[in-house]
Amino acid sequence: MPQKPGPTTGLPHLIAATGYSLAGLGRLWREASFRQEVFAGGAGLLILLISGAAIQSVAIFVMLLMALLAVEAMNTAIEVIVDHLSPEWSEFGKQAKDIGSAAVLLMIGVNTIWFLVALTEVWFAGKFQII
Repeated sequence: MPQKPGPTTGLPHLIAATGYSLAGLGRLWREASFRQEVFAGGAGLLILLISGAAIQSVAIFVMLLMALLAVEAMNTAIEVIVDHLSPEWSEFGKQAKDIGSAAVLLMIGVNTIWFLVALTEVWFAGKFQII
């Protein structure tokens, strides 16, 4: 069994934490839902940029997309833990996964609403043009 690494501080801690985060992103990339959210968010960002949306609206969209991806990361972590603790089907496992999924769905709703608000602002400002 591998030994747990000891605690670090300062620059070594920052380097180790960055490595852990990059490993987490690599693990997330294997999730189809994460990739779909990245691509959909990228498409939404491109549409906002091409349509001439205000920089503040674009910045808020990017922050909301990052929040969505963070919630997706937490949902994936919940699923990994549940699958480890309860390899067979269980009611608690189903509920935990369903609640995590609901959190992701709510964030998708928030992102969608903001995207539509930003496009509406462009539309009413008269800058919206179909290419």
